[in-house]
Amino acid sequence: MKILSFGSLNIDKVYTVSHFIRPGETMAAVTLEEFCGGKGLNQSIALAKAGAEVWHAGCVGEQDGGMLIEALRAAHVDVSLVQRLPCPTGHAMIQVNEEGQNCILLYGGANQCITRAQINQTLDCFDPGDFLILQNEINELDYLITSASRRGLKIVLNPSPMTEALRKLPLELVDYFVLNEIEAKDICGTELPEEEYPNQLQKMYPQAKIVLTLGEKGSIYQDGALRLAQQAVRVEAVDTTAAGDTFTGYLIAGIAAGATAKQALRTATCAAAIAVGRKGAAPSIPIKQEVAAFEQETFQ
Repeated sequence: MKILSFGSLNIDKVYTVSHFIRPGETMAAVTLEEFCGGKGLNQSIALAKAGAEVWHAGCVGEQDGGMLIEALRAAHVDVSLVQRLPCPTGHAMIQVNEEGQNCILLYGGANQCITRAQINQTLDCFDPGDFLILQNEINELDYLITSASRRGLKIVLNPSPMTEALRKLPLELVDYFVLNEIEAKDICGTELPEEEYPNQLQKMYPQAKIVLTLGEKGSIYQDGALRLAQQAVRVEAVDTTAAGDTFTGYLIAGIAAGATAKQALRTATCAAAIAVGRKGAAPSIPIKQEVAAFEQETFQ
């Protein structure tokens, strides 16, 4: 079983700040660091570090995208489906405050240059039952979801960043939603107690499995009558930038490998806990052996 991560590739410029900048304010950053990122790249690397066989599809700029391709290759992600285009690579400006929380400004760049021809050529390489992992940082998602569903791929959607256009996608074709409470609220169109979002989402999309992440409160997995709650592992947060992507990658890698939902949820939680204790996006993602040791120590 193959896993295709069709998603964004960004250069992350991370500014450490005392507090998030306010309207009209000029403030000096404490430090500036540059990392490989993008939700697509992060999830691909998390999948690969979790032991999955993963292909990444997407676009980078000819002049500045080489570091991203090398980062994927170093993590043993197949990069044969990544295209290099004569435009800037996508990038993000990330503020990280003293509590380790972040806020992010994205520029799409090459991530917004996906073509239907590229989608068709990419999907030709995969078979019914293979997994497709998507986020909301590339264009042509409507066509991509429809085409993948027609070919019988299992579609996993992390609806981030949430936009009005995303709600208009053919979400009834999605097999797994992996989302936080803010994204769940936006898709449901109403504010509910956090624990009620999986129920509401399943009413709206009964074919889908729902994975709701709640930060320090843990996560909830729901598939029909099956509902699982997983407590978070408490650690000192340094940078939460790739925590959600690490969770998603490890969760889907586990499910694709045949793990139970309960086991995959616990392993993904441990992987995310390790990631928040480190700086950067992709560099913070732990390897499989590290997560296994941490999980055994935490839940023994």
